[in-house]
Amino acid sequence: MTTAYIVEAVRTAGGRRGGRLAGVHPVDLLAKSLDAIVERSGIDPGAIDDVVTGCVSQAGEQAMQVGRMGVLASKLLPQSTPAVTIDRQCGSSQQAIQFAAQAVMSGTQDVVIASGVESMTRVPMGSNVTFHMKEGLYSKAAGIEEKFPGINFSQFMGAEMIVKKHGFTKDQLDEFALSSHQKAIAATQAGAFENEIVPVEIETPEGPEMHTVDEGIRFDATLEGIAGVKLLSPDGAITAASASQICDGSSAVLVVSEEALKRHNLTPLARIHNLTVTAGDPVIMLEEPLFATDRALERAGMKIGDIDLFEVNEAFASVPLAWLKHTGADPDRLNVHGGAISLGHPLGASGTKLMATLVHALRRHGKKYGLQTMCEGGGVANVTIVEAL
Repeated sequence: MTTAYIVEAVRTAGGRRGGRLAGVHPVDLLAKSLDAIVERSGIDPGAIDDVVTGCVSQAGEQAMQVGRMGVLASKLLPQSTPAVTIDRQCGSSQQAIQFAAQAVMSGTQDVVIASGVESMTRVPMGSNVTFHMKEGLYSKAAGIEEKFPGINFSQFMGAEMIVKKHGFTKDQLDEFALSSHQKAIAATQAGAFENEIVPVEIETPEGPEMHTVDEGIRFDATLEGIAGVKLLSPDGAITAASASQICDGSSAVLVVSEEALKRHNLTPLARIHNLTVTAGDPVIMLEEPLFATDRALERAGMKIGDIDLFEVNEAFASVPLAWLKHTGADPDRLNVHGGAISLGHPLGASGTKLMATLVHALRRHGKKYGLQTMCEGGGVANVTIVEAL
């Protein structure tokens, strides 16, 4: 079977809701990452067989097959470049990587861009459902109600269920949140994100600027400040400070075959070592990365200690904490440059975003194996293991 390689991986710096990227159309935001992939890798744009784009809220400016729209808005990709948009909830663009890798490994395609975009400012989370609800055009399917009577599927509810199941305290969640900001601050100040971030020109009251720093990082974060944030539920433990930040952003990863490496004189950053996706309880929902990781390691013939760095999406602090508890992984190897609590979680863009951070962190720290996993709506989880080269 053909090996799949990652040649380039990029992301925009995150923008807070209503913040620095609010004026950028999501199609144009996606095009920025697509163009950066072409520019930085040096690939012939005409050689790209497909673009697979993850996007969760496919409505409004993210409707009309946003992946294809991103190609058409690109300055470098020809209009002959195919594209498809997929939705695996928060894991959409991680699944885009896996679809790209599967295409390459099967021999049906040689050069594929996996990408993702989400402007949570311009297309609010869930608006593809709530707008229909307001018009009376949405209802729960009878088959779902029969299996899950009275259940309103909620990621927030699932995150609180994880807190209770694993016995976490609010203090533990707050401490994890602070650590995310501290690691993101250190990484930003050390220039750790420079190789992955795509500058985006924005308009400000002072004139045009390049957006290059993740806007969600709280450089003045303190444990006292985080602890003082209001609970989202009176009898819960989670606050907005211990949950991922609503975020605008795009990201992309170039996946190619070994033949394409030689033909186009490309230098790989990493080899894709394992692709896994599993599904479990849709009510607690966000716990599936624990079991998906078990499956991925078993299939790869590896142990948790063989992995040098982990990217576990910080949808809520309870998710990576439960993952650490379950796997016994070294916490010092987890989200070493911060995570979604500090850097933001642009839904459909987060999969390729995390991969950009993981691949560049492996190379920066001289490490070999990296594992990325993501909790996803409906109780699904992706795991991708890569080997830095």
